[in-house]
Amino acid sequence: MNRYMLKVITNMSLTDERREYLYGQLNRANLLAAPEDQFAGWMQQALGSTLDDPTAMVLASVDADGQPWQRTVLLKGQDKRGLVFYSNYESNKAQQMAGNSQVSVLFPWLVMDRQVIVIGVVRRLPTAESQAYFHSRPRDSQLAAWTSSQSQPISSREVLQESFVAMQERFGDDEIPMPEFWGGFAIEPRVWEFWQGGENRLHDRFRYTLDDAGQWGIARLSP
Repeated sequence: MNRYMLKVITNMSLTDERREYLYGQLNRANLLAAPEDQFAGWMQQALGSTLDDPTAMVLASVDADGQPWQRTVLLKGQDKRGLVFYSNYESNKAQQMAGNSQVSVLFPWLVMDRQVIVIGVVRRLPTAESQAYFHSRPRDSQLAAWTSSQSQPISSREVLQESFVAMQERFGDDEIPMPEFWGGFAIEPRVWEFWQGGENRLHDRFRYTLDDAGQWGIARLSP
């Protein structure tokens, strides 16, 4: 059966929809002292699993009216600055992050009965670094960055396709420059939370919090 096939949902089927979380446990003794190392280990396991899009993370930002927004972006790096991703600087999320740099992301690794939440402050990457990544992308992805006025209304998909063709003609076989309205961000984590589903809904949940001295404290949370 096609896994994307839709099924009829009734109130009864929603209330009865449940499963046990039996993938594993998360113990305090097995946690690494640095949350970025704990995350890197889990990411490697996710990359080696059957999980689709293990680098996908749900990014939450807040607009000028205090309204939270969420969308899925792809993690493109992890280093001493934090978590790196790329976007159009004129998009809704970029405008919201310019007004309020506090964000959170969620990695929903549900095949492994795991979730990771990261809370932190987002900053733009240096232009040279964004350019290096931009030129590593497939050519059509580079053209797409020029094609889309991200988050702006558009009358039809045909308009988008026509814009893409226009960009192909504009640049021909020449090198495609990175648009000034496009680039990278790094989220500097202040809080990490690791969640491992448990049997009978007795989940394992640990939170790392950065103190004023730059040290990480670890606490087990009730599920």
